[in-house]
Amino acid sequence: MRIAFVASDTSVAQQARRKLVERYGDVPAAEAELIVALGGDGFMLRTLHLHRALDVPVYGMKLGRVGFLMNKHKLDGLPERVARAHAAELHPLEMLVTDADGTSHQAQAFNEVSLLRQSNQAAHLEVKLNEAVKLPNLVCDGIMVATPAGSTAYNLSAHGPILPLDANVLALTPISPFRPRRWRGAILPHRTQVTLRILDPGKRPVSATADFHEVRDVREVVVRQAEGRGVRLLFDPEHNLEQRILDEQFAAE
Repeated sequence: MRIAFVASDTSVAQQARRKLVERYGDVPAAEAELIVALGGDGFMLRTLHLHRALDVPVYGMKLGRVGFLMNKHKLDGLPERVARAHAAELHPLEMLVTDADGTSHQAQAFNEVSLLRQSNQAAHLEVKLNEAVKLPNLVCDGIMVATPAGSTAYNLSAHGPILPLDANVLALTPISPFRPRRWRGAILPHRTQVTLRILDPGKRPVSATADFHEVRDVREVVVRQAEGRGVRLLFDPEHNLEQRILDEQFAAE
């Protein structure tokens, strides 16, 4: 198997990469049948963004602080582990942004697209699903649209729901909502287009972020599932992503 090993810039990840390359060889990502990512979840997200077009499965090994998307790091038995691995297909969100200058921006997110206030004043947002306005004025610190894979990350910290990986739904989760007081978010069909319009962008500026790509001073943000195939992540059978998401609902800490 032609394997491309990629690693975060930490010393422990770089050292692990050198040992794995000595054992299994290494090829450029464009020539690989498998990409092995060494680091944490943040590095995994960057790897997925960078190599999505190659349509090559990615197998992660945890060598960072957070490793929800990673397997355990081991030097031995990599071909056997890959042969037994379960595949999970992740479909990213597409974020289309118009900023205060009228400039358009586009980015994708495997975890979530989030809007956050930039000042000490709460954001005022209009929330539209497809062509229907559902909330004419949401007063909050922000709001996010999360994928099932991302539902256990920022979304969970904001008290959003954990979504099964194969549920074909998205989480629409407010961040510190003030009005409407009783609204705590929604679960949406995955084909829903979410349009978020900033009602007072001059006085109450808002930024929008897709995973790690941020646009500031936004006027309108459209979020929808990106077209085309997703990316394939490989997981050891005892640590498959679907089971991790299920277990997260019963986590004591």
